[in-house]
Amino acid sequence: MTERAAKLQHRGVKKSLLLVPGLLCDDAVWASQTEGLAHIAAVRVANNGETESLGALAESIIAQAPPRFALAGHSMGGRIALEVARRVPERLMGLALLDTGYEALASGQAGEREAEGRHALLALARREGMRAMARTWVQGMVHPARLTDAELVELILDMFERRTPDLFAMQIKALLARPDATSVLPTLQCPTLVLCGREDAWAPPSRHDAMAKMIRHSTLEIIPDCGHMAPMERPRAVNDALRRWLESIEAQV
Repeated sequence: MTERAAKLQHRGVKKSLLLVPGLLCDDAVWASQTEGLAHIAAVRVANNGETESLGALAESIIAQAPPRFALAGHSMGGRIALEVARRVPERLMGLALLDTGYEALASGQAGEREAEGRHALLALARREGMRAMARTWVQGMVHPARLTDAELVELILDMFERRTPDLFAMQIKALLARPDATSVLPTLQCPTLVLCGREDAWAPPSRHDAMAKMIRHSTLEIIPDCGHMAPMERPRAVNDALRRWLESIEAQV
């Protein structure tokens, strides 16, 4: 902890930090961060409600957020965070984008393949249940070496099982209709962390490198031996990166 952060902690001053979960995720995806960052930030996890629009999810976060806050989003949550930044950049003390993206659905066959893949998982969820779908989904979303980590995999399966196929359908619709946030990135003025797992097959390091290069005040962190679920797969490394990011934000007292 830096000297300034230590002084702020001693004075009882904490930044407000909102954490936004990704597709079908809930508080569990951020559990290690909620606990591990509590000494330097007032942490709250946003609830992705039932809506078919990333913009509407962003508006809900804005309505419930304090006047000034730091914001971190994972996966789909990173896209929601960019929609918050599009709308109220002046309220953001800092932004963290984890295992995420910024472009709209690709045109042509690439976009069609993404839509088909997402709808195939939805069909599986409706046919066999959310847990069965999650067993298929998790195969490409965590580092291959972690697929035998029963504790990690069960936490992910439990989290997805708490959601419903109807919510899954709404979130898929929101993602397929996602706005292009390319124009938002160069406008960001707050300290911004861009982070992903080195083995993230869905949101690869090359995409995060491209994002970081478009953001003026950015730091790029690539977590080794880690897939798409970085906050759960490598919580210590993610917490260390988020802590450094929080400590880089000028205190708002």
